[in-house]
Amino acid sequence: MTTQNPSTQDPSVAEAGTAAGGYATFPVTTTFAFPEYEIERTLGSCFGLVVRSMGAVRGVGASFKALVGVEVGQYTKLLEDSRRHAIDRLIENARIMGANAIVGMRFDSSEIGQSLTEIAAYGTAVVIGPRR
Repeated sequence: MTTQNPSTQDPSVAEAGTAAGGYATFPVTTTFAFPEYEIERTLGSCFGLVVRSMGAVRGVGASFKALVGVEVGQYTKLLEDSRRHAIDRLIENARIMGANAIVGMRFDSSEIGQSLTEIAAYGTAVVIGPRR
């Protein structure tokens, strides 16, 4: 699960854990730079994909809620969980590339057929170090 990076208080920066000394062990940001870190090397684009299905029984209940115009909690929870899973996979793939951070992180989603949703988290894998 990602959390706000306490060292920056910047809402665009999230982290996947904190090491001793308060440094993020794997910072992820939607911007293209970190105020407290210097990008030493850019490794290229990386992504994390998740494809999920609501399931027929839960989907019918959600369809009825959608008809009356209320929030469909089942879909909200499914999409939140899917985004978290996609970020976890994005971080895993960036680590395999040798990165210790991700800049320019974005989400994308699409429908596959009538019952599947694809969630993609993508960004640029980078190696960061302290500012000089």
